[in-house]
Amino acid sequence: MIRSSRRLWIPIACLVVLALSSGAASAANKTKVDQATRRVEQGAKQIGQGKVGPGFKEMFTGIGHTIVEGAKFSGNTMGEFFKKTFSS
Repeated sequence: MIRSSRRLWIPIACLVVLALSSGAASAANKTKVDQATRRVEQGAKQIGQGKVGPGFKEMFTGIGHTIVEGAKFSGNTMGEFFKKTFSS
């Protein structure tokens, strides 16, 4: 059982390493993720300044945008990886 499990994870690990190494080409698309992350930080700072209501709203809106944009970015990165890998 353990050996068959290892055989399954080795190719997956190789694909992950290749995907991470080719991630530099799509780094320009990460700006939306960074902007959403900044909204979370701004909301947290507002909470620290005593603006609890607007701070929570900004922070949770930023969290939602970070999740959505992060998923889009990850999907695009993986799509580009598989196009490059299987097109040659």
